[in-house]
Formats: sequence, C-alpha cells, structure tokens
Amino acid sequence: MGDNTLLVSAGRHPERFAGLVNTPVFRGSTILSASLADWEDKKHRSMADEHGVSTYGRFGTPTHHALEEAMAELEGGYRSVLCPSGLAAAATALTSVLSAGDHVLVTDSAYSPTRTFLTRVLGRFGVEVTPYDSRMGSGINTLLRPNTKVVYVESPGSETFEVQDVPAIAAAAHAHGALVVMDNTWGTPLFFKPFEHGVDISIQAATKYIVGHSDAMLGIVTCTKAVWPRLKQTCHDLGQTAGPDDVYLALRGLRTLGVRLQQHSKSGIQVARWLAQRPEVEAVMHPALPEHPGHALWKRDFTGACGLFAIALQKMPEAVFETFVDSLQLFGLGLSWGGYESLAIPFAPGDRTTQRWSYAGQALRLHIGLENPEDLINDLAQAFAASAASAAIKITPQQLMV
Repeated sequence: MGDNTLLVSAGRHPERFAGLVNTPVFRGSTILSASLADWEDKKHRSMADEHGVSTYGRFGTPTHHALEEAMAELEGGYRSVLCPSGLAAAATALTSVLSAGDHVLVTDSAYSPTRTFLTRVLGRFGVEVTPYDSRMGSGINTLLRPNTKVVYVESPGSETFEVQDVPAIAAAAHAHGALVVMDNTWGTPLFFKPFEHGVDISIQAATKYIVGHSDAMLGIVTCTKAVWPRLKQTCHDLGQTAGPDDVYLALRGLRTLGVRLQQHSKSGIQVARWLAQRPEVEAVMHPALPEHPGHALWKRDFTGACGLFAIALQKMPEAVFETFVDSLQLFGLGLSWGGYESLAIPFAPGDRTTQRWSYAGQALRLHIGLENPEDLINDLAQAFAASAASAAIKITPQQLMV
C-alpha cells in the first residue's frame, strides 16, 4: 500500500472497539485479570513479546499499541516504543546499544541536546564520544575503532541542514560490526525510509510533524528485529512511557500527515527560493534547492522536503537584526517546529568541532507552516523593510517587491 493509505489504515482496528474509527484513549495503571489462570496467561504472552498484551499501564495500553504498530509499519522497521519526548527517545535508543567502554561516532550536526546526553550522561558512565564531519560518507571507516559500537546520523543536520550519505555510512559501520542510529525527524516516515538505507534504529521527535499541532510532547523509536530485545528491555528498565492523551493526539495527527507535509513542502520551497534572491540573505540552507551542497544526495535518498530550513543573513548590527525579528507578524518566536504555524528563531552553531561555520552574519531557522506562502513572503518583506529603515539604509522599490 502507498504511504497515504498506510497513514489512514495502519494501527487501526475498529472491530476491537465497537466499530469506532479511532482507537479510544485508554487511561490506566492497573490492568486486572479475571482469574489466576488469566494472570499467568497475560504474563506469559507479555514475556513472549506478543504485541498488544500488557500487565501494567506503563507497558502500554491499546492507545499506545496502535501508534507503535502504525509507526513500525510506516518506517519499515520491526517494532516501535514510545517515549515522553524526542530527546527521551534518543536517550533510550542510545542507552539500549551502548555500554561502558564503548565508542560512538556522532555527526557534528546532530541535535545539540542529543550530543549533550552522549557526552555529559553516557560519557560519565564510560562511553567514548567522537564527533565527525557530517559530510563524510564511506570515509568514516577511518574513524572507526575496535570499540566503536554506534554511528549516529542525522540527515539533514540540525540547524545547518547538511545531507549525509547514510547508505555509505551504514555500509562502513556494518562492515565494522557497528550499528547505525538515526534521527529521522526531518525526513519523517514519508520522505526518508531509514531501514531501506541501512539504519538499525530510527528516532522520531513525534512532537513535530506527527503530532503536527504544537500541543503534545512525544518521541518514538523504531528498530530492526535484531535490536528489538535490547530496545524494549531498556525502555522498560528506564521506566519510559508516554501519556495516553498525547499518544492519541499523535495518532490523530498521523492520519493527516501526508496532506499536511505536501503543503509544508511546497510552501517551504517557495519561501526558500524567494529568500535566495534577497540581498539581505547570504545563504539559504534548504536541501531541495539545487544550489545546496547536499542536493544530489537529498534527491537520491529523499522523496520530499518538510518545511524546516535555515538562512544566513548578511552581517548587520544586532539592533537591526532585532528589528527584523521583532517586525515579523506571522512567524512566532519559539522552540520546536512541525506544527501548523510558522516559526523563526535565531541560532549559532557554536558547538561544532569538525565543521567551520563560514558565515559572518546572523543565522535564522525558519519553519514554514500552513499559512498562505504569499502572506509569509509579504511578512518577511515588510520585516526586511523595517530593519532597513531602522538602519537608515536606502533600498530600491524593486527590493521590496514580492
């Protein structure tokens, strides 16, 4: 079945719930058994890893199981577990496959809190961490050590949007006996199929596009059959669980993910192309644009682009930059992304150790939401005009035209 058909049908079993189209919200901790025989049967089936059987609320309800089933099918993995946030999902995934004395290679462009977890938490327990240049492909084999157990990828990279050669990295890692763990939040289950490209564990910050409405926190980890026992056990050992109401919101968002992403993608590319022509913009970091350094890899491995990208502005006084940001009316100033609304937030990739940030001006990460793209472009244009006026910079009428 096609992805949009799977989005509608995966994880849904109306016959189990009196014909209800949507799996209801099941809230609970204690799950009663009808008899001692029933109790022993549930324990046996749970230990045998029969899907959908729980003896306690922390191990999941039918609401949780519906999303886990759908996500595993959509990403092409074996099974999934749910966590209370994207970072919790990354931490659980990494903890499940790393031990004291192990070495992990992490892309220099990874989400900063994930890198911090590796260095500050797992590093404290004896895991060695080495960042690597995200532009490395098969050459990563030069960095693999005898104790390298994991190569962590995130493509495109957080904030700076470098596209990684995931299949080449995976081939090198597997030849060495290491696993590949990927943050696939930007690609979503629709635009990048991690397990078809050699990934062993895929992480989704479902807070973003899967929920899609900026009203729930959730993380999802999907893995291969070989990794599943370790992932499941670690998830239980850490007490990871997610609230059923948040899970329900993710299930509801999942059903419309395809149509929402079409608009995010189309609008994002339209706004990115307009920004690429602006004199105030030095560079647009959007993999779908032909001038992006990773465009060829993106075109080879991805089937689409979401609405998240970044721009590097020409250097301007901080007061002028502040005027530009504060003049935006349709772009909210806040963390996260993947909701229906557009966002703009400054960033400075100061934690990079192998890749030099080559732009002197301020950088801004943009999430293009579901507003009319022409309105977003007009909003950016008036903000550029306001910042120019604040600096007493003369600009031509042509530069203000949308």
